[in-house]
Amino acid sequence: MEQSQLDTLYSWFDSYVEPYLNTDPEGVGNIRLKIVHTRKVCDAMALLSAGEGLSPENARIAQSIALLHDVGRFPQYQRWRTFRDSESDNHARLAIDVIREEKLLAGIEPGERLQIEEAVRFHNLLELPGKFRSPSPLFINLIRDADKLDIWRVFVELQNQAPHERASAATLGFADLPDEVSETCVQTLMEGSIVRLDSVRTLNDFRLLQISWVYDLTCATARRLLLERGYITALAALLPEREDIRLAVSSALSSLSALSA
Repeated sequence: MEQSQLDTLYSWFDSYVEPYLNTDPEGVGNIRLKIVHTRKVCDAMALLSAGEGLSPENARIAQSIALLHDVGRFPQYQRWRTFRDSESDNHARLAIDVIREEKLLAGIEPGERLQIEEAVRFHNLLELPGKFRSPSPLFINLIRDADKLDIWRVFVELQNQAPHERASAATLGFADLPDEVSETCVQTLMEGSIVRLDSVRTLNDFRLLQISWVYDLTCATARRLLLERGYITALAALLPEREDIRLAVSSALSSLSALSA
């Protein structure tokens, strides 16, 4: 991918999202949330690309994936007024629809086009398929890590906002019940596994899910950035003060530190 092609994608993105801001104040807040998220994921991807030693050409491919990974969020919210895939449609599939309808990858070498589309398509899966058409899962792993880094940022910042100031769709409709947590989510984290979204019932459960992503990071640079930014500790501070939760979070942090050493 040439720099001029990446520049064209950035210009397209700015033009594409603008009409979605012509909505009510609640909708504007939610659309802006995803615009800022996209830009922050691009920033995170630049750090990962540098930290993992990507070539300039591969770094441009990675940037294009970061820019396009969530373009399905905008038609998703416009149609269903939610970012919850189970109540609308898979936003990664919607992103592929946008990419193809807008012919965004026309003129890009077929092998690169395949890598971009596969990374976008698989960026939100709980578990990756056993086989890829791409020659390497490099870009899939990078976007999954970059996306998580910014989702952690979003939720740490949300905790410092008054409820009426938060983007309404950010928490996917989960109830904020400070003392309630699902035992299944605690146990899953304790076992060193990824908490499933379909087991989440409350905002505390959702925090446990996000903490469990520690076990899904694939690159050393992402682990280092996560430790430096303190997102896991900040999320854990909002959970009920229980010994089993403390131990589960401590185990996740220990694993993160060991893998980052």
